[in-house]
Amino acid sequence: MQRKRFYYLIELQYLGFRYHGWQKQPDVNTVERMLDRTLAYVLKDRKFKVIAAGRTDAKVSVNQTFVELFLEKEPIDTQAFFEELNYNLPPDIRALSVKETNKDFNIIQSPKSKEYCYFFAYGKKIHPFAAPFMAYIREDLNIEIMQRAAKLFVGEHDFKAYAFRRTPNTITTGKIEACELIKNSMYQANFFPETSYVLKIKGAGFKRHQIRLMMGILIDLGRGDIDLDFVEQTLNPKEDIRLEHIAPASGLVLQNVTLEN
Repeated sequence: MQRKRFYYLIELQYLGFRYHGWQKQPDVNTVERMLDRTLAYVLKDRKFKVIAAGRTDAKVSVNQTFVELFLEKEPIDTQAFFEELNYNLPPDIRALSVKETNKDFNIIQSPKSKEYCYFFAYGKKIHPFAAPFMAYIREDLNIEIMQRAAKLFVGEHDFKAYAFRRTPNTITTGKIEACELIKNSMYQANFFPETSYVLKIKGAGFKRHQIRLMMGILIDLGRGDIDLDFVEQTLNPKEDIRLEHIAPASGLVLQNVTLEN
């Protein structure tokens, strides 16, 4: 007799500063590990598994993502489950919604668009309380030239220079739908610096560390270590450039994930 399985989509957000990323790892605290423990408590003896729409690295935060929950035995009351899940999750992880889906939905194969934001400030040292939310750059930055460079990333490019530890089999081409560097008005707190900035990037998918490498080259450009021509060279498929400046993780936020199905 075939076992009955039920499918749910959990909309989730979390502050990543104290976690070693999303994926479960031995002997370290991760978001997936914390979610699994909470689900095991809430669901009692029911068998389950979860698959996320994507992974994040250590200290990277998420404003919105999705997790698919596969549940054996019997269905759940989504509203009661939603309330109990949030009651038992730690304060830095929150479920935004729980909806029933079906076996035809596949969170990995479902077309999706992701928007990332990288928050940073420079010059005067920021308040320590702001450290989980934005990166701090000691040197002065030329924001105007960084803004010009950010626009170069828009469109279809070979991002092999931004592919961390690429191999001959790594697919490095991709398309960025939008990329802009603007003053931060998205998140505010009285301990934030008077002026901070955000790099907003939207696309269908990104390689590991790709956005932090993009932010790293913008920081190098803003400090005057490189020029705009070099940024253009990194997008030339004929060049063999391997970038090494990975910007700090704590400034990066997965802002939202859009599922088309």
